[in-house]
Amino acid sequence: MLKTILAGLRARTARLVLSSVAIALGVAFVTGTLVLGDAVEAQTRDNFARSARNVDAAVHLQENSPNRESGIPADLLQKIRSTQGVEGADSREFGSAALLGGDGKARNAAVQPLPTTEKLRDFNLQDGRFPGRSDEVAVDTKTAQIAKLKIGDELELLDKDNAEHAYTIVGTYQQGTSSISMSGSDHVIVSPDGMRALIPDQRIYEIVAVAGSGVSQQQLVDRIKAVVGSGYQVQTGEELTKATLEQVGDAAGEIKSFLLAFAAISLVVAGMVIYNTFTILVAQRTKELALLRCVGAERGQVFRSVLAEAVFMGLAASVLGILGGFGVSAALQVLVGSVGGSGGGGDVEIRLPLTWLTIAAGFGVGVVVTVLSAVLPARRATRVAPVAALRSQPDSHDDVARTGKVRVVVATLIALVGGAAVYFGMKQEEEAALFVTGGATMVLLLAVLLVGPLYVGPINRLFGKALRGVPSKLASANAGRNPKRTAATTAALMIGVTIVAMVTVVAGSARETMNQKVDDRFPADYEVTSSVYSQPLTQKFADELAKVRNVAKIAPELTASTESPQLPYAYVTGYPADAIGSLVRAETTGAPLGALKDDEIAMREKEAKEAGLSVGSSLKLGGKDFKVVALIKDNTYGTGIVTLPAATALSREAPKGYEKLLVKLAPGTDVATARTDLERVISTSPVAVLNSAAETKAELNAQLDQILLFIWALVGLALVIALFGIANTLTLSVLERTRESALLRALGLTRGQLRQMLVVESILMALIGAVVGVLLGAGFGWLLVEALANSELKVSFSIPFAQIGVMLGLAVIAAVLAAVLPARRAARSSIVAGMAEA
Repeated sequence: MLKTILAGLRARTARLVLSSVAIALGVAFVTGTLVLGDAVEAQTRDNFARSARNVDAAVHLQENSPNRESGIPADLLQKIRSTQGVEGADSREFGSAALLGGDGKARNAAVQPLPTTEKLRDFNLQDGRFPGRSDEVAVDTKTAQIAKLKIGDELELLDKDNAEHAYTIVGTYQQGTSSISMSGSDHVIVSPDGMRALIPDQRIYEIVAVAGSGVSQQQLVDRIKAVVGSGYQVQTGEELTKATLEQVGDAAGEIKSFLLAFAAISLVVAGMVIYNTFTILVAQRTKELALLRCVGAERGQVFRSVLAEAVFMGLAASVLGILGGFGVSAALQVLVGSVGGSGGGGDVEIRLPLTWLTIAAGFGVGVVVTVLSAVLPARRATRVAPVAALRSQPDSHDDVARTGKVRVVVATLIALVGGAAVYFGMKQEEEAALFVTGGATMVLLLAVLLVGPLYVGPINRLFGKALRGVPSKLASANAGRNPKRTAATTAALMIGVTIVAMVTVVAGSARETMNQKVDDRFPADYEVTSSVYSQPLTQKFADELAKVRNVAKIAPELTASTESPQLPYAYVTGYPADAIGSLVRAETTGAPLGALKDDEIAMREKEAKEAGLSVGSSLKLGGKDFKVVALIKDNTYGTGIVTLPAATALSREAPKGYEKLLVKLAPGTDVATARTDLERVISTSPVAVLNSAAETKAELNAQLDQILLFIWALVGLALVIALFGIANTLTLSVLERTRESALLRALGLTRGQLRQMLVVESILMALIGAVVGVLLGAGFGWLLVEALANSELKVSFSIPFAQIGVMLGLAVIAAVLAAVLPARRAARSSIVAGMAEA
């Protein structure tokens, strides 16, 4: 039997290799994801651990310390430096400043002092040197790349009073991953003297120390504890490294889990392709299997022979998949870097670590999925009766002619479970609603897959009515001849299209909702914001902006963090009283929002309910009572909206300016002309940025498009696998119908018409899968949109028809490409040789 299996493998090598492409692609995605996860984890560990390297002791304020806001006192550093056994110690601190770019506009910059102890520098020098004088600076490589800065250039930083400080760039460095590097700001390093001159009152968040010779980390920690006293947490370097790296595992694991979910989709699609392939192969080998039974082969031997082919295919595909996984990992690293940013570096660094676990997973997944996909066809092979060998033309369709009642019953039960899960998910809130409903849609998708043979026929006949010509009619008949095979072929494509369509619909609905929110929330014609967190817009600038011709009103925005005994935390957003309800709008549960008094608040509905408050209740903020006059559903204003004087009074520190200025133009003003006038004033402030609702929507849409492109790329591999499945089915179908094709040629069908028949058949199968997928995706997208909506967020359901149309067009083009080789092979076959097939 072993010789028979090996002979069969040699005879069908081309078919099996073609079929293994689907599994190879799925394995490539899995191994690529695992390699990516290891690379991200290694890179992140390197970056995070950089902040703990060479550190023997670290001092932090305890969580409940009263000095938490102000930071570690500066004089504590000198005490630690004077402690016996300390070779060197440095404070870790940073401040925010404005970095002036070449266009005269400012950008947020996180400024750090250069540690005096070289071992404690948690960044790597790339070029040049670190600053040694107060007028020198080193810039992070990513900042240098974005701002187009190089060694020798002059750089200006603005302090809190907007005074300019000039520096010469003397080096570039690579920033480690930390809260500073992930702040989204540019990063620069100055000398300790330069730091004091630029930001004299920065906050120290950590002091790190290096032990002297012969002093252990624990001994150093014990001695520092005796010096710093209570209120501080002192860790050894090993404890700091462990605590730092504990933050990493979750982040790397989340990325890996997210990508593995898409890898699982690809494997499911690949498994369906393999199942369909083996079903066709078993059907084509009916006579061969019957002959084996005639010469004494037992059912178990036949079963094992088919599974042996599956094992061979799985092993071959796994080898190809593991090799291809490196390319997939590199591509995913570029994708992840482009969507999420590359942390503190410049270009995305490609890492390709390979572990025995990844190799084992690749072979395990490839072989297991292939063998499991072949189990049912192998079991079907054992049912071939020996008498089938006596038939001149075995019927390969006996086992796929009808859809059994058991399948329908099972599909109905699964659909009921999915429907119940959808109902349960709709009752949940926020993330729970999304995950439960999303999982329920996959259950419903499984039910639809099971009844595929029931709807393939009617849809095929519907498309067939639009076809003209003998080749097209024959193609429709071929596609509908075997509903189970067509359903299995189209199911793989349907899964991919369903997920893509669902994500596209959800993204389109989110886009429409965001655009509506922007239009509703920003009745002002323009808004002016500060590009630097620590540099708010001054009252003087607001007065100058108000003097611009055709400006009817200026409404400053001010947020204030405060305390309330009725709430766990509280911060409010303040506007001028006459701007509330006109320039500032928010959806309320009752009457529309109008002007407020200084002791009134339009409170967020969710927080009001949690605190047991309603309209007319009193809310204590910062020691003062505010009357709740409205409940707003929007959560973007914090605890609620108050007047500008009230927000000013609630601020813990005297406000230095405003985060935002809303600008309302006089009726009939030409917007383009007004923008030119406004930009003249804007140009006088290095931090002021002019935005409009249209620009805000464009920025949000660009971010959404980037995420959507990322998802499309991930699901794209599943679609590629599905199209390989169509090509594979057509190839095997051409072999199966060799005699039939020869007979058609003999009856007058030309080579071109035969090619056309197979291309149309491929297009029909692709359209069936794509159309059903689009309909399911739209329906599942609607369910997810409804699950996301709540009392505070009304999500508008929207179908992006243009993107859906592009997807259907691509499916047709891909179907034509998938049919090229099978059609070419069929057309080149000899009529005489084909008629001789038994």
